[in-house]
Amino acid sequence: MAVLPSELGSRRAVAAGRAPISEGSSSEGIIKLSREELEALKAAFEEGNLAGVASRLQEMLESLESIQLDVGITGETGSGKSSFVNALRGLGDEDAGAARTGVVETTREPTPYQHPRYPNVTIWDLPGIGTPDFHPDTYLEQVGFSRYDIFFIIASQRFTANHAALARHIQAMDKSFYFVRSKVDVDLDSSLRRRPSSYSEVGVLQEIRQNCLEGLRAQGIRSPQVFLLSAFDLSKYDFHLLGETLERELSHHKRHAFLMALPNISLHILEKKKAAMLEHMWLVSIVACGVHAAPIPGLLISCDVDVLARTLQGYCKGFGLDDDSLEKLAAQMGQPVEQMKAVIESPLAKEISNILVVQLLIQAGSEAPKLANEVLSSVPLLGSLASGALSFATTYKMLRSFVNAVAADAQKVLIKAFNLDPEYSMSESSQAFLIGGGWEVKMK
Repeated sequence: MAVLPSELGSRRAVAAGRAPISEGSSSEGIIKLSREELEALKAAFEEGNLAGVASRLQEMLESLESIQLDVGITGETGSGKSSFVNALRGLGDEDAGAARTGVVETTREPTPYQHPRYPNVTIWDLPGIGTPDFHPDTYLEQVGFSRYDIFFIIASQRFTANHAALARHIQAMDKSFYFVRSKVDVDLDSSLRRRPSSYSEVGVLQEIRQNCLEGLRAQGIRSPQVFLLSAFDLSKYDFHLLGETLERELSHHKRHAFLMALPNISLHILEKKKAAMLEHMWLVSIVACGVHAAPIPGLLISCDVDVLARTLQGYCKGFGLDDDSLEKLAAQMGQPVEQMKAVIESPLAKEISNILVVQLLIQAGSEAPKLANEVLSSVPLLGSLASGALSFATTYKMLRSFVNAVAADAQKVLIKAFNLDPEYSMSESSQAFLIGGGWEVKMK
């Protein structure tokens, strides 16, 4: 789908603690559509039939928001499968609803675990593959191979013939799989204790990676990719590389589901989520202005306030600006949740109401005529300014300003949680992680 707001092209840095809700110039966020989409919008605006194109685009929006993503996690007993399942869901091993963990095999049947905020994303804890009677062909049939979109094959030491055989069978069935070397934090701690004077984290990680690659090549896997992780701190090591790989290789809708479900553990992930929301909001704007739209008092526009309220709540939850997410982060970092909330200027998810949406629309409406003219001048096929275009421009301006604000607040929360330098900012060029990942980080 050739749809990208131009703000994704510029993506200016959001300075920590200095992004008001109206951040962004009125020239940002001009949408870019395919010729077919532009023709449809032009006809809708000129004929005063925004509802016609909106009803078609509503199906696209609903599909994007409800697409099912099923992720299978497999590996040998004790490799950390269940802990990885929990980490992907933003949970600790002792949290309510977490997958059961242990040093012996605790998973006898494929066990689904829904994401706590995105129930359309399911992480499956699959039975271990390290038993003497393991056979990759019957194993895949046993776990219901066809239901999974992607597989993670996990090892906590070396990858064995079992891992390689399973990977070959998955590949033969045209599914994606990724090798994950878990518990690298344990290896690093052990190496530091054994060789404190010559210890090098980079050197140890490189040694682990090379050992895994050589072992997989020896088992007949060509050009293997191995991602080094710790389920207890996904912000370190290769999790960012794994996320970027999945972004490239998953289909558009699956990629959106995966990205939104990622735990907010780095500035880089926040930036990716913001880009996804900016891509999403032009659809929301057209649907809200064309399906079940109602006049907004004090403005010469019509839109569906209920849809916009649910959208803003979703943006807050996606950035972790809801009570449950903030309380969990505070507990993990050993900080009072009030300290986290103190840096937040935008409303939390529970504070979003229809009244607030109308207030934000009125605030955005002061700049909407100028924005609408810029939208129309940048895409001449849309023709002259009409009431439908003004409704769209106002709604889009409001959504964009809100995302700028919550993205900045989510950044401030992470900076507070990880005790980063307050001058540290989220930008396209830095793409740095809060801790580790091979990037220099300014710590207080």
